[in-house]
Amino acid sequence: MDKVALSPHNPRIKDAKVIVYDSTLRDGEQTPGVAFSREQKIEIARLLDEARVHQIEASFPAVSENEARTLKELCSLGLDADILALSRVMKSDIDAAVDAGVDLVLLFVGTSDIHLKYKMKKTREEVMAMTVDALDYCRSRGVPASVSAEDTTRTDLDFLMEFYRTAEQNGAARVGVTDTLGCATPEAIAAIVERARKEVKVPLGLHLHNDFGLALANAFAGVKAGAAAVTTTVNGMGERAGNVPLEQFATGLKYLYGLDIGIDCTKMMGLSETVCRHSGLHKARNHPLVGSNVFAHESGIHVAAMLNCPLTYESIPPESVGNERHIIMGKKTGVNYVKKRLEDMKVQASDEEAAEICRRVKELGERNGRVGDQEFKDIVDQVIVKA
Repeated sequence: MDKVALSPHNPRIKDAKVIVYDSTLRDGEQTPGVAFSREQKIEIARLLDEARVHQIEASFPAVSENEARTLKELCSLGLDADILALSRVMKSDIDAAVDAGVDLVLLFVGTSDIHLKYKMKKTREEVMAMTVDALDYCRSRGVPASVSAEDTTRTDLDFLMEFYRTAEQNGAARVGVTDTLGCATPEAIAAIVERARKEVKVPLGLHLHNDFGLALANAFAGVKAGAAAVTTTVNGMGERAGNVPLEQFATGLKYLYGLDIGIDCTKMMGLSETVCRHSGLHKARNHPLVGSNVFAHESGIHVAAMLNCPLTYESIPPESVGNERHIIMGKKTGVNYVKKRLEDMKVQASDEEAAEICRRVKELGERNGRVGDQEFKDIVDQVIVKA
């Protein structure tokens, strides 16, 4: 029997090479109130590397001297993943990244009119010149650079294309589409990527926020349109509503779109739990794929079917993302599962006794929400009187 049971109507993404550059240690840490220690960053970086994440955006080293020191240590770990660092189009920022030993500098600069006027306080021409100078400086320091247009999705499209062309002409290894406020739709992301692919030959990256809950959908739309790199974070943590969740993006590409990008999805649960512990952030029980409820079942109809074939109510097995299946006993428990539990306990019971046990389980479940193992055993002992 197949190990997964997915819709045959899902489109397939063929022959695409997609790089994940995970930003848990940078944008993820920009979640208000989160500050990873040096040891925590090293542990998370190692876990990302073990999961075969291609690139790790490890830091914004201009933040502090301690941040720069930690970045340098991360660069010296000998990980298979490339180590990236964020940088403004400023020599001091670039120096902080290059001196730490990064493999790629992630340059960013605001390009929307609102950013130019109120944040950058620069003209389009001035920002373009600053970007060219920054690329020249990265080249002089011997490290490749990508260039992202901050607030891409509110940037004038013609100017955006001119910005990308200029970046490419001046040596950018990649150009980035940044939905800084998470306010674009999948159709908008696809349109920008399609237009950019006609204008430049260098790969396009996506950095997408989740303010409208569309980051994951936008990532898929961008990849289908030809984007070659996507920023993720574990559990989707990050500024405001966060970013594209690593576990959902990698697993979704593999199982929904038929595109295995080489990431070990079985490591996702361990990564998720570690990041929760170190960040102090708690994920919802129904968090997709790595939540405690995702492979938990109580409904008698569902459980009865799953006892015959788990694929009836699980499109992928829980171990494919490192999660576990849980059958919960409560008010919706059916007699078939009661009989299965009795069989596992090697307890013989008549149909009438099994029905009575099920009735009491439901009754206790209505009062307490769920019935634990010991409570179930107590009910069994009460109903089945041993000779």
